[in-house]
Amino acid sequence: MTGCSQNEPDEEPRETTAPGVESPDNEVIAEHLDIPWNIAGFNGTFYLTERNGSISSVIDGQVEQMQLQLKEEVHAVGEGGLLGFVLHPDFGENREAFIYHSYLDNNEMKNRVVKVKLEDRTWTETETIMADIPGATFHNGGRLAIGPDEKLYITTGDAGVPDSAQAPGNVAGKILRVELNGDIPADNPFSGNPVYSYGHRNPQGLAWIGNDLYSSEHGQSAHDEINKIEPGKNYGWPLIEGDETQEGMQAPLVQSGETTWAPSGIEADANTIYMSALRGEGIYTIDPKTAEVSKWLDGYGRIRDVKIIDDHLYFITNNGDGRGTKGETDDRLVRVALP
Repeated sequence: MTGCSQNEPDEEPRETTAPGVESPDNEVIAEHLDIPWNIAGFNGTFYLTERNGSISSVIDGQVEQMQLQLKEEVHAVGEGGLLGFVLHPDFGENREAFIYHSYLDNNEMKNRVVKVKLEDRTWTETETIMADIPGATFHNGGRLAIGPDEKLYITTGDAGVPDSAQAPGNVAGKILRVELNGDIPADNPFSGNPVYSYGHRNPQGLAWIGNDLYSSEHGQSAHDEINKIEPGKNYGWPLIEGDETQEGMQAPLVQSGETTWAPSGIEADANTIYMSALRGEGIYTIDPKTAEVSKWLDGYGRIRDVKIIDDHLYFITNNGDGRGTKGETDDRLVRVALP
């Protein structure tokens, strides 16, 4: 449920042996990135959104900032800016993708989702999928993912107004589901409404194991969560969080208790969820069958996003986001072999 959990207790979750910085299986793919937020990849090329408003491509370790032409300027303040990015399922043919970004509307911060097309190393906006998503310095959500049903899923934060997460007519504090052209699917849980699930503080990651959808979320003060998302369900914010319960509200698959993970992007293979952690400074694994959590990788500082390609996991550090300690080569895109 947040952009940043408040407290950082000393207690750590149970850890496995992490690959660590010196492991020969880890390879730095790119360095000196500018607050990268999201990883996408196609045929050996990586596309990384950077919060300040750029998209960088990485080809054979070479980083190039690409041109981005949007109808509304990216407003990068606090946790807002250029956030989620996902390639169209037919990207190889149509060169299209989707972007989530913050912008100003009459001096009010909002978020929007747009379709863009790549031509001549320039991404150009071609269609507005959704606008007027409430925004704020904190709690903007921002993750985009295309599900196995080929629908576009969008995470939104409560934009600092907790009660909006419980309001069905407000798209803040939700996971949304729309067609790739922005239309509302006929089988959404609420007729004519893009809301797929509600009661979220600031959901940050989306991943599927089969047809089961999972999301990461920051707690108000520790109590970060991994939730199994079911259509139409209420995940409790701001009425409950962590291990609290209330009739008609969903408990998380796992929650961090008094430990702060500050989870961000997640990925999954057939059996395991891989969760990037900012305050928790590492990558954690979650077994959805047993709800066991282990710290799988550390030594790189704050980690914003993860992406599985073939038998490797790629991740981006976020030590330059104003909340970490930026190293000489930060921020970086790194590859590590999966077990």
